[in-house]
Amino acid sequence: MVTKQRQPAIFVSHGSPTLPLERGPAVDFLRGLGAQLGRPEAILVASAHWDTDRPAVSGAKRPETIHDFYGFPPELYRLRYPAPGAPQLAQRAASLLESQGLPADIDPARGLDHGAWTSLYLMYPEADIPVTQLSIQSHLGPAHHVRLGEALRPLRDEGVLIFASGGATHNLRELS
Repeated sequence: MVTKQRQPAIFVSHGSPTLPLERGPAVDFLRGLGAQLGRPEAILVASAHWDTDRPAVSGAKRPETIHDFYGFPPELYRLRYPAPGAPQLAQRAASLLESQGLPADIDPARGLDHGAWTSLYLMYPEADIPVTQLSIQSHLGPAHHVRLGEALRPLRDEGVLIFASGGATHNLRELS
């Protein structure tokens, strides 16, 4: 029997969508983080850019790179993160959630939004680790999301990096 290395559950502020085009401390940090964490079997990304009424996981075999932003340099729209999807991980995650009374959907076509791919682009540039994305339910608050995390905890012992992405200040226009 092969023992998988326990993976962490982490949160990273994904910064501006242009981060993959930039240089600086944040880029250096993310590049180093991928090396520091090592190579997981798969990655489950919870992104604040996919907000649904109830939990959903992406089941696409080849998730597209979603450019869910506007007004940025044209070269940003040419970037792709062609990581393979993780439909089996999506099924496993949905099963774990449902076993804890959290009904979940599987979206067979959902790609990776910039909350997922911009950090992964820097952390794992080979784009060869299977990825599935988990939606959030902002209307249900923090306690609900802690419950989601607790339900998904067994994935860490199955070699899955649980990776949450977002930011403390997201819509900077609202701060002015």
